[in-house]
This record gives sequence, structure tokens and C-alpha cells, in this order.
Amino acid sequence: MTRPLIDKYGRHVSYLRVSVTDRCDFRCTYCMAESMIFLPKAEVLTLEELDQLSSAFIARGVRKLRLTGGEPLVRRGIMDLIKDLSRHLKSGALDELTMTTNGSQLATYADELARLGVKRLNISLDSLDHQKFTEITRRGRLEQVLSGLEAAKQAGLKIKINTVALRNFNEDEISRLVAWCGSEGFDLCLIETMPLGDIDGDRTEQYLPLTVVRDRLEQEYTLIPSDHVTPGPARYVTVAETGGRLGFITPMTHNFCEGCNRVRVTCTGTLYMCLGQEDHVDLRAALRSGDPESLDHLLDEAMLLKPKGHDFIIDRKGQKPAVGRHMSMTGG
Repeated sequence: MTRPLIDKYGRHVSYLRVSVTDRCDFRCTYCMAESMIFLPKAEVLTLEELDQLSSAFIARGVRKLRLTGGEPLVRRGIMDLIKDLSRHLKSGALDELTMTTNGSQLATYADELARLGVKRLNISLDSLDHQKFTEITRRGRLEQVLSGLEAAKQAGLKIKINTVALRNFNEDEISRLVAWCGSEGFDLCLIETMPLGDIDGDRTEQYLPLTVVRDRLEQEYTLIPSDHVTPGPARYVTVAETGGRLGFITPMTHNFCEGCNRVRVTCTGTLYMCLGQEDHVDLRAALRSGDPESLDHLLDEAMLLKPKGHDFIIDRKGQKPAVGRHMSMTGG
């Protein structure tokens, strides 16, 4: 490792999320518009460039790497990239290589992911009702995702289910999801909807504070504070009745930025130091120049620009997103 990535607030950036594509086979209503215009191929980093860029971060002290999208498993050749990146696991330079996925392609790829050293997956699942699932994804099939989950489970992959809590949509299912995840041996993480990108809808109708959700769950379950900590922003409890772990990610009701150790790179090579801010550094030109010193300089510059925290707010007048880019650009 050369110089560690430390921002002006003394936070050590050790967690990198890399979006390998902005494309997805779903169109989840809180994530993107139904008629999305995706990036032209020339603007997207090649698999080799994604490897080089990720490796540059690892050389600067990143210990956890998460591949995201869009949907990462729809990127052609993605398993070749994972195979290449897994060398950092073997060398000990990287502690963990993980992925966030919608699960639609897991029946095909779960075994190979496990063989290449991926041990954990975050899987987005917002409903166990077949009709609701298709409604929220606009095109997904629940049975396909459930088959993928079973394949991942059989491959020995540890699963965490990510569920966005949505008012008047899945709020009546959250208790069921807690019970189901407990029976399946999955962790569950509940997430407040975030105001990113134009989604062809009114976010005030979607927003459900997790303070409300937690109060409701405590009428049915015993939630025991947990000392379980991950590199992410979730705060965990143990559900006494199921023995399962339940996390809460609260970008709206509780700012969790004080311990932020992560940055995000889009599939075009744009580095965002905060999910909820527009500050960014373009790494693509430096990467394609083949000059590692130039890339290193930009990483140092990014650490000076990393903000103290985000300022998410749901615009109740114009329903405008707090940040213009869609969630699929930076992978959540």
C-alpha cells in the first residue's frame, strides 16, 4: 500500500463500490424511470479498465470491494472481471469481494461466484407477493429471483436481503419478510427510499420513515441491540423470535455519515465521494492516459472534496430529486 485514502475529516476510505454497468433487466419504481436512456458503449469503462481502476484503489488501502450496477450480472464478461479481481483476495490485499444484485441471474452464476471467492451477496427484494413484485420491478418475475436465492444458498453464499420500505406498497409485508428471512437464514436490511433521479412519480407517496416501521415491528417482535458492525451504514438488531439479524439504513431520518468509509465509482469512471452529493472527480481520462501518478493525484484531490455528509430531503412541493443522477448510476 502507498498512501492511504484519508479525507479531511480523518476518515479512512477502505470500501469501494464500483458500478460495472448502468443497465438493468428490471425498472424498479424507486430507482429509475420506465423508459431509461442508457449510456453508449464508448462511455463505459472496459472490463480491463474496471480492473485497473479497482486495483488502483486497492493499492491505496481499499479492503472491501463491492460490484454493483444497474444489475452487474447483465454485464457481458462480468465473470472474467471477477476472476481477475479475485487475485487480490488470494494475495491478501483485499479482504472481501462482494456484489449487490437483483438476483435474476443467480441461478446461472451462483456456483461460479462462490468458486471465485465471493462469499456474500446483497440481494434486492421488495416484496414476496408475485403481483407486487412484478409491479415494483415493472418486468421482474419473483420465481426467477427465488430460484436464484436458492442457488446462492446451495452454493454456500451468505445472503443479505435489501428491502426498500415503501408507503402503501410493501409496508404491510415487512413483518412477513422478517419472519421469512429468519426461516431462510438470511439477514434483512430495511432501507428508506432516497431522492435520487427522476422516477416518473411522486416520492412523497413512497417515503416511509423507518422509525415508524421499527415501532410497528416492536409490537410483534423483540428487537435486541446488536454489536454486529459492517463497513456499510446499517445499524443492526437481533430478532429474538427468529434469531435473525435485522438492519436499518436511514439516510432520511438519521444521517449516518460520521463514520463514512466508502466512495463510489460509476461505470464511466466518475468518482462520487458521497451518494447524496454531486461532488465528483472524473478518473476516466487519467486512467486511459496510462499515467498512474495522474490517477493517484486525482484520488488525493477526491479526498479533499469528500463532504462531511449528505443533505437528503424529499421535496414536497415539486417532488424533485435531491440528486439528479439515478440510483442505477452509482449502485445505491
